[in-house]
Parts: sequence; structure tokens; C-alpha cells
Amino acid sequence: MTSFESILRQGDDFIASLRGRRRPRVFIISGPSGVGKDAVIERLKESEVDTHFAITATTREPRKGEEHGLHYFFISHETFTEWIALEKMLEHAWVYTNLYGVPREPVEQALRRGQDVIIKVDVQGAAAIKAIWPSATAIFLTPESMETLYARLSARKTDDPEALARRFAEAGSELERAAEFDYIVFNETNGILRAVDEIRSILLAERARTIQPTIDF
Repeated sequence: MTSFESILRQGDDFIASLRGRRRPRVFIISGPSGVGKDAVIERLKESEVDTHFAITATTREPRKGEEHGLHYFFISHETFTEWIALEKMLEHAWVYTNLYGVPREPVEQALRRGQDVIIKVDVQGAAAIKAIWPSATAIFLTPESMETLYARLSARKTDDPEALARRFAEAGSELERAAEFDYIVFNETNGILRAVDEIRSILLAERARTIQPTIDF
């Protein structure tokens, strides 16, 4: 083997080892209620076709246009509490009068397949998942102003005035926890494409890290 051929082989072997360092990653997208997490996720799905998007389970009734297994897993309170007892939830919480949580099995199956996973959760859920997987990348989505956030919450027309007031107050508390996250992205009015592009840039940068963390499960 000539010196040139040796360099070629050694170089290609090293490049192959660099490719082999790639590990499936967990990305968390969070932020206060009404900030536009669902809209951002739907946009991300257009380009992140090889990424697994975790589906949240809830005990609330489906809203108009929502489908079981697509938007949420709509399950009974009894089934939800059984899943908690069997440790089938990565995280769970009461949100006013209903339970919400991320089922563990679909996420772990995706990681075994080598897929990255994007999990949409509230701020409390983000902290719970970071406790399980500290190497998960947490992205905090924030509005441009509290006035804008209130307008978005009001426009949904899914809450009575008392519930709306509670959500708005909770949003203020959640904003104060933004420093717990790895990245902050502003979802401004008419600026969703910019917010999605910023998140895509974060995903690409994290995937290109020299040292890839291993997600244990």
C-alpha cells in the first residue's frame, strides 16, 4: 500500500468514526400557555420529517378538530393514574382540572431507532424531563410582551374569565424561569417563521457538537 493509499484509508476511517459519534438527542420546547408552542411544532414537522414528535396524553375532552393519537392521547383518568403507577410517564402534572403527561414508551422506542425526539411540555414538565435527561436541550419560547400573550390567550376562547386570569398569572411566573433553559426564542406576532428558523438552527448546531451526549433509558 502506497503512502497516498494509506492516508486515504486512515482519513476515511476517521471520517467514518466521526459519523459514528452521532447520537439521538432529546429536545424540549416549552414556554408559557398561549405563547404558540403548538403552532411552532406544526411548522417544525414540515422540515423535521425524520424526528419523532412526542404526543402528550391528557384526561381532558378533545376540542374541535383534535384527533386521538395525532394531537393528543385522550385517555380516562383511571388509565392515566394507572400509567403513573406503572411509571409509564416521563412527566405528568395537573393543569387546572385535567392531567397532562408525556408517555415514556413512544419516546424510548424512537431513541432506540436512533431518532431525535422533540417534546413539547410546560415549564414544570421541562424541569422534570431535564431531571431525567440532563443532556436534553431545552428551548424556551417567549412572547414579545405580556399584552400580546394575553391577547393570544383571550383569542383562543377556551377558558372562562376566571380560568383565563389563572393562566395569565401562571404565565408570568413561568416567564421568570426562562434562565433554567439552554436557549430562548421569541415568538413574535407575525414572526413565527423567524422563531421556527431559530429553533432549526439550534437543532442543527446541537447535532453538530463534537461530543454527543448519550441518552440513557
